[in-house]
Amino acid sequence: MRNFRTSCLALSLSVALAGCAMGPNYQSLELDLAEQFPEHQIEAQSTEQDWLTWWRQFNDPNLNALVERALDDSLELQLQLQRIEQARAQLGLSNAEFWPTLGAQAEATRTQQPAVLLPPEFGGGTPRNQFSVAGSLSYELDLWGRVRREREAAGALLEQSVYGAQAVRLNIIADVVTTYFNMRALEQQVAVTERSIDNYAQSLQLMEVRYEAGAIDPLSLRQARAMTEGARAALPDLQEALATTRSALAMLVGYSEQEMLGQLDFGATQLSDIALPEQLPAVLPSELLQRRPDVRAAESYMVAANAQIGAAQASRFPTLNLNAMLGTTALETGDLFASGTETWSLGGNLAGPLFDFGRGRLRVESAQAASDQAQTQYRQAVLGALRDSRDALTMHYYAQQRTQAVRRQTTAVVETVEFAQLQYDAGAIGYFELLDAQREQLNAELTLAQAESQRFIAAANLFKAMGGGWSIDSTEGSND
Repeated sequence: MRNFRTSCLALSLSVALAGCAMGPNYQSLELDLAEQFPEHQIEAQSTEQDWLTWWRQFNDPNLNALVERALDDSLELQLQLQRIEQARAQLGLSNAEFWPTLGAQAEATRTQQPAVLLPPEFGGGTPRNQFSVAGSLSYELDLWGRVRREREAAGALLEQSVYGAQAVRLNIIADVVTTYFNMRALEQQVAVTERSIDNYAQSLQLMEVRYEAGAIDPLSLRQARAMTEGARAALPDLQEALATTRSALAMLVGYSEQEMLGQLDFGATQLSDIALPEQLPAVLPSELLQRRPDVRAAESYMVAANAQIGAAQASRFPTLNLNAMLGTTALETGDLFASGTETWSLGGNLAGPLFDFGRGRLRVESAQAASDQAQTQYRQAVLGALRDSRDALTMHYYAQQRTQAVRRQTTAVVETVEFAQLQYDAGAIGYFELLDAQREQLNAELTLAQAESQRFIAAANLFKAMGGGWSIDSTEGSND
């Protein structure tokens, strides 16, 4: 009974020690954040569903189809999902360390001892069979919390991989949206330039007829020809930019350029016809840290690095393993499991380093240095997120202002051209003044197409900077 009590006391002490974990517990960093962004101009705040599918707020079916295709076909996103599965398996391995290892073995031997060493009456010189079947159990008590710290690190790395996938997903969506609107702007600029070339060419033909009739001077004809050729000279650059942008978008969505163009149907839709999201993201700097997947990933890595300090410290201390075996041994297979053939053993093993020439200490120092690096990376991620958000808010605000101004300018220029044409037809002004007004109209329409696209791109960048496109609860249960 005394031996039993001693064994129970030792086991209870081991379990109590196993409840302790070495190393520092994770504590979030204290950050000095502003209460709100100075450039915060957004009055309406998006709902959670608006965050998740923010690109749909443009109400452009072509864009929606391209985004969905890109998310389904992205090799980079597939790679991130595979990393999640790897991290989940690693977490499963860490969880398995909390449980004992059960084993089984069966053995059959035939032996013979020489008669010169063992008399015949004791079996010398006669072959003998021996059979055994046994089950075993081994268990390492987590005295210093090494297994728990490694499990904590594995769980944090799983979260990091999930947040990393969300960050990749957000980047893919933003890249498709911005490239798409760049393409639409270039298409509109090419269309404006081609229409202007046609108009200039028609005017040039009329000028040549009038020149042949002696109604105009050679200077007016040369000015008309220069205007036409100038527009034609600008067209190849726009066409080249459009071709490369189309190629980039096709690669993003996994289509060939011909396949992508065959899927798109713009109809008569212009950039100005596309809806700008009415509900734009509005978050505080403190909320931004929860919304940005890259910041969350950096924090998860910081948690993992902190846990590795405790695992490294625990590895410097002895490990206690409990071992048990229960089986049966007999000379004949039919006697296995018969009464009197039982064999068993129960024991423990305590082993630890005495002199490792500093390896354990250096592992702790390495883990501490890695934790310091993770904290620095987290601070960089936070500062980068805050800068991105401020820049996106500024870009969005001035893109709106710029578009409104260019629209007013374009309207005024179009009215000027119409009035100049009337005056030219009445002979009140020369052709040079009309050409100058038409040149201003071309430039204004090209600038308007660019401003319209920048307005949409600014909205997309704002959603991306504020962490739109994923749910902040999407990683719940990832450690289960």
